[in-house]
Order: sequence, then C-alpha cells, then structure tokens
Amino acid sequence: MVSEPVADWVARRDPAGFGGALFRAGASLAGRPFPVATATLDYLSGTLDSLARALDDGPEPANAWFALCGRQHALLARYLRALASTAELDRDGRRKVDFAVEQLVEALAPSNFPLTNPTVLRRALDTGGKSLVLGARNMVRDLVTNHGAPRQVTPGRFRVGRDLACTPGKVVFRNRLVELIQYEPRTETVHRVPMLFSPPWINKYYILDLAPGRSLVDWAVRHGHTCFALSYRNPDEGLRGLDMSDYLREGPLAALAVIAEITGEPEANVVALCLGGTLAGASAAWLAARGEPGVASLTLMNTLLDFAEPGPLAPFTDQRAVWGLERVMRRAGYLPAEWMKATFDALRPAELVWNYVVSGWLLGEEPVPLDLLAWNADATRMPAAMQREYLRGCYLENRLATGRMELAGERLDLGRVRQDAYLVAAEADHIAPWRSVYAGARLLGGRVRFVLSNAGHIAGVVNPPGSDRSRYLSVAPDELPADAEGWRRRARERAASWWEDWTPWIAARAGGRRRPPPTGSRAHPPLADAPGLYVHSS
Repeated sequence: MVSEPVADWVARRDPAGFGGALFRAGASLAGRPFPVATATLDYLSGTLDSLARALDDGPEPANAWFALCGRQHALLARYLRALASTAELDRDGRRKVDFAVEQLVEALAPSNFPLTNPTVLRRALDTGGKSLVLGARNMVRDLVTNHGAPRQVTPGRFRVGRDLACTPGKVVFRNRLVELIQYEPRTETVHRVPMLFSPPWINKYYILDLAPGRSLVDWAVRHGHTCFALSYRNPDEGLRGLDMSDYLREGPLAALAVIAEITGEPEANVVALCLGGTLAGASAAWLAARGEPGVASLTLMNTLLDFAEPGPLAPFTDQRAVWGLERVMRRAGYLPAEWMKATFDALRPAELVWNYVVSGWLLGEEPVPLDLLAWNADATRMPAAMQREYLRGCYLENRLATGRMELAGERLDLGRVRQDAYLVAAEADHIAPWRSVYAGARLLGGRVRFVLSNAGHIAGVVNPPGSDRSRYLSVAPDELPADAEGWRRRARERAASWWEDWTPWIAARAGGRRRPPPTGSRAHPPLADAPGLYVHSS
C-alpha cells in the first residue's frame, strides 16, 4: 500500500499518471522479446541504409548531415511507435503511452537542436554567435520566471482594457464569482431580445472580446444586439468549495435574472464557448425542468455536451488522472493555472512549445505579438470542488449526455431544451473534437443548425470576416443524421466566416427593434467601467 505522503508526492509531479502507464508498458515489452527484437532490427537496418545513403548524397556534407538527421528522426519515430503498439495495455494506458510517445517524437525533432537545425547555425554565423547568447539568456529567464517553459508572449505587450477587452461597457452586477458587463449600444435601435455571452472560466472571458476587429462581442453590438458578458473571478483557496451548482446559480442563472430586470425582457439569446457552453446547456436544461423562461436560443461554440469521446484530452481525464488531480487540489484547494496551461500546450507541442524553444532559446528572438497567445497565457485556477465534479460528472460518467446530472436540485435533460440552437465546431479542434460536438448537438430537443469551421479550438471562434482562410461547412436544410461523417458528406463548403452565417440566424431570433435599454437600473446600477475588476484577478 502506497503511503499518503508518497502518493501526494507522485501526484504533484505526475498528476495524470503517465509514469505508471510507461512503467506498465515497459514491463509488458520485457515479456515480449520477439516483437521488440523485430522492431529493433528494423530500426538498425533502416539506420544502416540511411548512413549508406548519406555517403552517396554528393559533395555537400552539410546537406547530407541535415538529410541524415531528418531520416533518423523518422526512423526513431517509427521505432518508438512500433514499441508502443507492441505493449499490452488497457485503453487508458494505451492513450497515455501513445500520447507520451508523440511528445517524445516532437521533442526529438532535429529542428529543436542547434547542431541539427540549419537556420540556427546560419543565424549564429551571421550574428557572430550573438543569437546563441541571446537564446541562452532567454532560456535562463524562462526557467526562472516562466515555470521552465519558453515564453510565448512578452509580458505587458497587450493590456486588458486597452488592447484587449476594450469594447465600451459597464459592470452592472457582481457577486463572489462573476461580474456581469453590459456593453454600450452602437446603433440607434437594438433587437428586443438581449444577448448573454457565457465564456469558459479556464481562461479569462475576453476571448469573446479580443482585439478590435476580432471581437465577437463588438461584432454583435455593432449588429444591433444589447450584449452582456459574464466575467469570472480567478478563484483562490477561499473558493475551494464552489461546485457546479454554485457556478450554475451564481453564473448564468444570476446573469439572466439581472438581464431580465434591466431590459424588461424575460429571455436572452445565450452565446457560449467551450466549458461556458456546457454550463449554458445545463442552464437551459435546468430552466426547462422548472418550466421557467430565460433562454431564447443557444449558440454553442466548440462545446462538449456529450463527453463519451474526449479526443486528445483523454489521457488527462481518465480515472487515474482524475485521482492525481484530486490529490493536487486537496492540498491547494484549486487546480493551479500553470498546470492547465501546460496541459493545453502539450496537446499542440510543435506549435505551442517547440516552436518557441527554437525561436526564443536557439534563435534569440522575442515572441511575435499575438493577441490569442496573450489571452492563452492569462490562465486561471479551478476550484477543487467544481473541477472534481466536472471531471467525474462529465468526462468519467458522462452524466449530462445521459440525463443523470443533477445541479441545484434539478435533474438535467438536454432533450427538454426545445429552443433553437446554433452549434459551431472546429475541424482541427484538439479540446472539443468536432464529432463529439456533433454528438452533443443531437441531444438537444429543438431545431439545431450545425456548422463546421476549418480552424482550431480558438481560431475557430475568433474568426472575423475578411480572412482568405476562413471556411465553414453546413447542410441546408438543417439536418443532423446519426452519423457525423454522413453529415459531412452532405455538407457544402462556403468560403466565408461562420460569423456571417450566424448573424442573420441570430437576428431572426432576436425580435423586433426598440430603443436601447438603459445601462443598468436602480436595482443594478453601474459599478465600474468594463472590463471590470475580476478580469484583472491573478
């Protein structure tokens, strides 16, 4: 029996349990010498062929060297994957080992080392070694100040309220968990039905109000909607006991009540992203269970309602991983923000880790300013009780999809959510796989329009019109066959942003025009300018 101190020590250093999975894989390989020997001989044979080819590559030794490194990396990747596939593991162990192997493959890429990256060598020669000195300085700085990870953004380059989250508005409500922002109107008349933005609380809310020209909030305001947005507090140990019911009551439900009081309208169109969309769907089901108004329509962006197939996040959300995270949270009262960020970065290591190792540590460059990465670096903590309930209730037991989730005294049935819904998924999403988003769309009881963007989890949302790369797929008329691939075969691609498709859809569900309602009310007077206080909590 492992002692409590030892278990806590292991959990803090390997909360997802990759070490145990790799140990079991090694033990399995030790008992299977024949397939291991076969894979090893194949690797050695390929190496000999690669060396012979290098000798025949002509008079350019540098080119031959870099080509050899590339071939050897491909051989090593094939060898490691072959060994991993040989190990006898359960499903969760298989996912962890395969994930770890891909991390190692990315880490060992020739581009990540000075002597095997021609660009690094050329820069060092051109600068007389200065680039290497600057890179070493950057590496030491990041090891000391950035949890050992290469810096993706320059601190202070983007300021919240000046460069990001700068759509004008007022905070009109605040409780211990959220602030509610009401945005200033930009049109003489507005749609009757107001709009509530429900963001995820894994990062700050302003992914929905990014830089000017890239803000979905600003887009909606300029198209005549009275917009409100939730801004979640960054919780500390004092909020460790907040659970999913607290987030439901003190987040979307509280916001909808305030919006109804300010605008005089009993319902709002709810626009939600990722985890904020999961809670928005739960809120609509909770209101449906009570027979109460509140939600006029749902727009869910890259949102999981059905967690049966979590995709690349699976190694971090199985039973062993949840156990390890619970150990971590039991001590601190929350899941540390840096752990969450490191997890999401690991899902895209080439782009979010090694790319910055090369540019920052090997080439001596400073990060290119990018608003998305500034937001990504602004991570938040997760209260222990909420995160435990979310991981177990959604990822392990899939209660919301199966009608077994109970929040704030009500059992939630997504089939009773009869409102029209617009669901956006992203083809390259590594957090909410589009097929899983599609499966959740089919659980809703109303008419659903499903749209597939060509981008990733965040770029699929921050997708303003005007980009030559914007694409989305849709089916007309809106139908959701049982098979996601069947939907895709019938879908038609359009060279535009899904924002342009959503704009008339939401306008048709936002009622007639009226004069803009006042900002706040006697019961809910303005408390502060947007973006408020909670967005700055650290």
